[in-house]
Amino acid sequence: MYYRDDSLLPENQAPLMITAAPHVPMWMAQGCTPLDATVATRLAAPRPNITAGRSVFTYTTPLTGIPQGDSPELLNCSYTVMAEIEVPEGGAEGMLLTSGGRFAGYGFYELKGKPLFLWNLLGLKRIRWDGPDVLSPGKHTLEFDFKYEGLGAATLAFNNMSGIGRSGSGVLKVDGKEISTQKMERTIPLILQWDGTFDIGADTGTPVDDQDYQVPSAFTGKLNKLTVKIDRPQLTPTDIKKLDEEAQRNNKASE
Repeated sequence: MYYRDDSLLPENQAPLMITAAPHVPMWMAQGCTPLDATVATRLAAPRPNITAGRSVFTYTTPLTGIPQGDSPELLNCSYTVMAEIEVPEGGAEGMLLTSGGRFAGYGFYELKGKPLFLWNLLGLKRIRWDGPDVLSPGKHTLEFDFKYEGLGAATLAFNNMSGIGRSGSGVLKVDGKEISTQKMERTIPLILQWDGTFDIGADTGTPVDDQDYQVPSAFTGKLNKLTVKIDRPQLTPTDIKKLDEEAQRNNKASE
């Protein structure tokens, strides 16, 4: 670990505490203690948002450049993304839906005529659901269904992060038929790439995978309708009781 000076080195911590002790009453009177340990929970706390309270979002035309704060959030919840498309003769390529980008986010697109859903986990790993077959010309319904296995962001109200970033399982379907199933052992817990936008029908930010495509990668078929359905976890009375008890234990331990 890098220290700006030697005062925080382990061998100097005891003298440092003795030096700081006389100032503690003044710091407490000024509201400077205890130190705030809620940075992560405040970062992920819900803010005013036009999507608040909604669970179904339907788009019937390409739409790009929607800020993260004004778009459906697919973190820490179960969700379904369904795209109703028409593939022309010669096949189709390009983006159906994306949010985030090169550093964190997801994309639902066609690559070499085959459907694909991809999660970019902070650039550390990319989880892919690849369709094995090229889509034939005509109408198709593409669907990605994800079941989340955690308690969700509601645990943050108890200053508890156990409900976020948990595992889940995703299924990619074409015309109702399952073509790819995979489990994600971890998911993104807090936020997607800040400067990445929510785009439908093209990608106006950075690619979720540079090896697959380059922006804007507009969809070359016809996107008739795209629907996003979100199923957010709800805490049961038992969950709330356990979280409250744990919060009280943590408070006592910090006294």
